[in-house]
Amino acid sequence: MRTAVVVGAGMAGLAAAGALSRSGWRVTVLERAERIAAPPTAVVLWPNGLRALHALHPDGGWPAIASPLPDGGVRRPDGQWLVAPRARPGAAPAPAAAHLEDVYDALVAGLGDAEIRTGFEATTVRTGPGQRPAVGDGRTMIETDLLVGADGIDSRVRAAVAPESVAVGSGFAAWQAVIPAFRLPRTDESRCVGGETLGAGYRFVAIPLGERAAGRGGVYWVATAAGAARPESPATQLALLRRWFAGWHEPVGVLLDATRPEDLVPQGVRELRPLPRSYGFPCGSGGIVLIGDAAHAMPHHLGQGACLAFEDAATLSALAAAAQPGADLRAAVEAYSRLRRPRTTTVVRQNRRMSAVVQARGRLALRARDAALNHMRPRMLAHPGADWNPPE
Repeated sequence: MRTAVVVGAGMAGLAAAGALSRSGWRVTVLERAERIAAPPTAVVLWPNGLRALHALHPDGGWPAIASPLPDGGVRRPDGQWLVAPRARPGAAPAPAAAHLEDVYDALVAGLGDAEIRTGFEATTVRTGPGQRPAVGDGRTMIETDLLVGADGIDSRVRAAVAPESVAVGSGFAAWQAVIPAFRLPRTDESRCVGGETLGAGYRFVAIPLGERAAGRGGVYWVATAAGAARPESPATQLALLRRWFAGWHEPVGVLLDATRPEDLVPQGVRELRPLPRSYGFPCGSGGIVLIGDAAHAMPHHLGQGACLAFEDAATLSALAAAAQPGADLRAAVEAYSRLRRPRTTTVVRQNRRMSAVVQARGRLALRARDAALNHMRPRMLAHPGADWNPPE
């Protein structure tokens, strides 16, 4: 039987493992943590992400856990509109927001017969033209036909096959939280919170989560600020956020006041520079592929990290579904890289342009940013993923 080993049980790894398992592969998922757990945040699924999830698992119940997300526009900290809300163009499905807990539950439920091994930290990756791919933890080596590196921005798999690509700081820090609905005041402002606000080096995005599944309403927010990750405790960081965003239009203050230190998920935002030279490395009876943040970690300005990961998994599944070990599977590994690298390179380039907009500081830079937003907004609404479709 064809075998695949997926290193990493995040969204990318679970999505790829489930799709391969349902197409007849014997799949093993290796996770270094002691259990699979979703971060206590949420995710925005743009049209490309929704299409990819449907291709991966048509019966996954995605509409039941994701709430449609209207355009909320862009404002200044004083509440003045930089770009007013408008209808999203085209016939693409509307973007949606979902609690990560619900997304993980659906992905785990779709794993089929895949085996999960937790507490396995990959430390060794074997690759070579005359050998089957293999991964080990210092005690055990597991050989396979297809090795999928889904182990995030600090990927050990990527370090073995594309050491030129390293994680570097993006110049800002981010904080996320999900506020349950019962903790929010019953005001019009707290119910209509969708949208983003841009200040001088600061950004605040609020996303309503609707009334779906585990979330039962609530709001997901993301704040960013120029600089490195903060070393203080969550309580101190939350106090800093309240100070930095003091005086911003409502509901920014309402959301920060409703946030508790245990809700806060801080992170120093990093990205890969340069991107790996390839996402597929044929060897032995098949090869090694990189997906998700292991392949193209980037700042979340366009909200495309998870969506691109699902695209990766859908593309890999389509190419490998009928491929047999040997020349056929090696060709599928090469085809995966040919399809995915140009696509992700384009999105990363767009993301870096958006980064310059988000991090603008100084009077002249802010004026240029505000003027540019009106020209950029139609393309932002169409979004990098609006016209992506899964390979057939």
